[in-house]
This record gives sequence, C-alpha cells and structure tokens, in this order.
Amino acid sequence: MKKNTVILAAFFGLFVQAQEKPIIQKEDIIRIETELASDKMEGRAIFSTGIDLASVFIENEFKKAGLSYFKDLTNYRQEFIAKSKSANNVIGILLGNSKPDEYVIFSAHYDHLGVIKNGEDKIYNGANDDASGTTAVIALAKYFKELNQNERTILFVAFTGEEVGGFGAKFFSENIDSKKVVAMFNIEMIGTESKWGKNSAYITGFEKSDFGTILQENLLGSNFNFNPDPYPQEQLFYRSDNARLAALGVPAHTISTSKMDSEPNYHKLSDEVSTLDLDNMTEIVKSIAISSQSIISGKDTPTRVK
Repeated sequence: MKKNTVILAAFFGLFVQAQEKPIIQKEDIIRIETELASDKMEGRAIFSTGIDLASVFIENEFKKAGLSYFKDLTNYRQEFIAKSKSANNVIGILLGNSKPDEYVIFSAHYDHLGVIKNGEDKIYNGANDDASGTTAVIALAKYFKELNQNERTILFVAFTGEEVGGFGAKFFSENIDSKKVVAMFNIEMIGTESKWGKNSAYITGFEKSDFGTILQENLLGSNFNFNPDPYPQEQLFYRSDNARLAALGVPAHTISTSKMDSEPNYHKLSDEVSTLDLDNMTEIVKSIAISSQSIISGKDTPTRVK
C-alpha cells in the first residue's frame, strides 16, 4: 500500500508539472487577432489614431506578459520621427539567464493600409497582413515568459511603417548592435494555408544561412514542415522587416504561409479575420516556438548572412 502511495504521488507530481507547462492556446490567438484586426483600429495606418490604439493594445499585452523594457527606454515604445511625424515600434524583452548579451528576435509589423473614403467597406483590417504575425509575437512573448528557460535574451518587436518603406525596422536596426543578434524570426502573414496545405510554412532566404535547417531539425518527428520560399521571383527576403538586419549579416528571415501567386485577400479590404484559418495559425505559432528552442537555449547559433 505504501509503495502504491509513493508511485501515485510521483505520478501526480508529473501530472501537475505537465499541466503547468505553458500552452499557446487557440482562444488567446483568436482574442488577440480579433482585437488587432477590428474596425476600431481603422486599418492601423502609420501616423493614425488607429495605429496608436494598436500600439497601446500591444503594450498592454507585453505588460501583462511581464516583459521588461528595451535598453534605456522607460516604456515599451521606441519612438522616432519619420516623414517629419512621430511614430513608434513596440518592444519588450526577456533577459537571458546565462547569455544576456546574445539576442534572439521575434518580430512582425503592426501597421497596415488604413481606410479609404468611399465604399460600403472602408477599412483595410489587415487581419493576415500583419495582425497574424503580431498576434504570434504576443503569444510567443507570453509563452516564453511563462516557460522561463531562455538562456539568450529574447526581444519581441512590433514594427511600424513596413507598408510605407520599413521605417520602424530601419530605426530599430540603426539602434541595436547587430553583432549581438543571433537570429531574427520575422513573422508575416501566417493566417492562411501555405501552398502545401496545413501544418507547413516557408522561410525566406532559406539558402542564405542554416537558420531554416536548424528549425527543420528541431521539428523532426512532428507533422509540421518548414520549406524554402517557393516564390523566389517575388524577392520576399528583401521586402519585409527582416531585410534591414539581414543586410548587417544577421540570420534574419521571414516565416510566412502567404500564397503570393494566388492569395485572394492580399492588400484588399477583404483581409478580415473571417478569412483566416485560426486552427492552423495556432499550430504554426506552436511550431515556431518549438523550432526556436535550440537557438534560444544557446545550443545552436545560425550562420551569418553574407
């Protein structure tokens, strides 16, 4: 009887530990995505009231997650001037346990195209582009904070101005020591199925470092696959916020599922939450978390981009 009691206690302890492990939940993905792509955000155009509302929302999510401020900032806003107007990125960090001066970045852009004057539907909600990526960054921030096992420092960054010239990524790249950045996971349009169907995504600039190979190896045994970018003619590696740091040698790549040859809602008023596969999107975010583990732990260091 005593032996059985010990075994039962041990089993119960393992069960509690399993229950306490952080989980990326679909309900949270839906909540964040729905808020960012809501009409009240007015399409999140840079310099607009709507994008300021989006910034406040992201800042509050970072605060709830328990993230710290970046460098000498006194809040989550990295403010700068673009086109003679004020704008801001949103940045939160998790300090690394043993390698605090080595950075891993998870990023997405939170701006979109704003509104038009005429028509029944006037708002470019940007649910896939790129509320989906921003949702992933927020969910990953919460996950890694709860996990509390990152040996390297993790930066969670929501960029502004991607749609009009990459102003946010430019300012960020000019104000960070690129030599300290080990890897950048830029997440762009993951709300629809890729050309291979569910449980798959592609990585831009796959051949430019072994970043993608590391991610694939970390997913061995799962039903998820990362693939090289199938749209090389689109030059996607150079068209998103990863490009600024990649130009400085950082293995900075974009993860996406967008079918660039046939995505029906790309840069259209119809890019709304109802068009997204939120179950698949949740699995993509989970797979990004799993595939990044060896980089965050310090075990793997991707080769630099040349």
